[in-house]
Amino acid sequence: MIAVVKSVADEQGFFAVDSYSDFIERFFDLDYVYAEFFGNVKRFDVEDCVVEDDRVLLKLKGFDTAEDAALFIGKSLYVDEENKVELDDFTFFIHDLIGSKVYRAGLFVGVIEDVWVLKSNDVYVIKDSAGKEILLPALKDYIKKFDAVNKRLDLTDDSDLLYDNED
Repeated sequence: MIAVVKSVADEQGFFAVDSYSDFIERFFDLDYVYAEFFGNVKRFDVEDCVVEDDRVLLKLKGFDTAEDAALFIGKSLYVDEENKVELDDFTFFIHDLIGSKVYRAGLFVGVIEDVWVLKSNDVYVIKDSAGKEILLPALKDYIKKFDAVNKRLDLTDDSDLLYDNED
């Protein structure tokens, strides 16, 4: 998943998206995207892309009115493996992290519920089996291995887990 459609942008069929990519420029290179309608994943050709006031606006071929664009509001947009951005080591897609099981020293810690994107470093929000929230700074020193296919994150034994003490 690279984005979610947020709103209609104009009368010509452009819509605004919330990007899940750190690489806004990648939208300019897209020839097509995928979206699900009525349980079926469909391919849509991209006609144009504009960045306006830090917003990504997309227009799909054959969708030429505001009413057409409105059909996509709330839809997630996907790309295939061929169009995925290659990431550096210890850099992961947020959508791959969400729902991943976290282990430290072979013991289950919890499941990643959210990722906070902060200036200094990201923070993984993990829910343990008791429903408590755990915060983990997303630092390379704390990550032993991440398996996106099996949605498993293994931490180093000395990783710092910060428990929410609101109780």
